[in-house]
Amino acid sequence: MCEGGPVNQDWEDRVSAAWASFETYAEDDAPRFRAVIDALVAELPKGSPLGPFERACAWDSTGHSDKAVPLYREALALGLGDVSGYKGRRARIQLSSSLRNTGQAEEGVKLLTPELDARSDELDDAVRATLALCLSSLGRDREGLSLVLGALAPHLPRYQRSMANYARALVDPADESDA
Repeated sequence: MCEGGPVNQDWEDRVSAAWASFETYAEDDAPRFRAVIDALVAELPKGSPLGPFERACAWDSTGHSDKAVPLYREALALGLGDVSGYKGRRARIQLSSSLRNTGQAEEGVKLLTPELDARSDELDDAVRATLALCLSSLGRDREGLSLVLGALAPHLPRYQRSMANYARALVDPADESDA
């Protein structure tokens, strides 16, 4: 792809294939995997938010949250959410997780809390799980457990109403009698 050219389905397919192969890399092969992602990123137009996003994901997935954080921030600042709302939401989830891993859980909570009110999609449970981890890192385990139970409840074959009520009761004791 030439500089300035649009991202096309072929590029997206090759990125997906690279990620599909991730589990085949040994832990000590992480630099080789990141090189594959870097080569794909090099095909992007300058200033594309997809580049720092993919690189952040590669660093994050190979155990380097500290290197991923500035890249996620760059991707979001470059408008990743405008290019792909889905990838923008993924970046916020993954950035929050990386912030937690680097001792900045409070920032992760601030970043993810608005996602609770965002348009619903398949990432809703990941938002709640990651936010729960950030809250737990801050000693706010009841709030975190409430989020996780609330996310789990709709997936249960029975007890959806009870679990949803228990989840609410964890953060609002006035609701405890309804559980």
